[in-house]
Amino acid sequence: MLLSTSRLILRHFRPDDADTLSAYRSDPDVARYQSWDAPVPLDRARSLIAIYAAGDPRLPGWFQYAIEREGVLIGDVGVKLHDNRMQADLGYTLATAHQGQGYATEAVRRVIEDLFDHGVRRVSAECDARNLRSARLLERLGFRREGLRRTNMWFKGEWTDDLLYGLLAEEWRPTPPPATAVR
Repeated sequence: MLLSTSRLILRHFRPDDADTLSAYRSDPDVARYQSWDAPVPLDRARSLIAIYAAGDPRLPGWFQYAIEREGVLIGDVGVKLHDNRMQADLGYTLATAHQGQGYATEAVRRVIEDLFDHGVRRVSAECDARNLRSARLLERLGFRREGLRRTNMWFKGEWTDDLLYGLLAEEWRPTPPPATAVR
């Protein structure tokens, strides 16, 4: 385990994650706004896991956290730490069956906390402008919308707009403590 929340474990990928990774990344609804095309064959998932498992979240480059809930892989959070180790980019993917339950927000929040705790000053993210759920997640976590790149990319057969987001360490609002009942 690398990081945890009250409901989730964020860890390295393991070889036994290949079937689940292949399944959720093969879902056309999950892949719609992502850089890969569905389906993701099992052999490709195994190759990805070998790359992900070799990563180190403290070194520059991409690192992929596996998101686990009650022993089940439900998604992943990717972080690209810049060479200066003071900036990072992030992305996230969640299996359809686990969307809409706050897991992505919880996992991304925990990763951001860890990045800021280790000296990162700025976290950036971008998303397809049509991906309203992703944009709302970033805004819920305190990211500021910094820009819109109109018809920025020819992506999966159409021109797409990209929303650009940023979050600075000094603007970060840590997770508030749980509310206690007043009697």
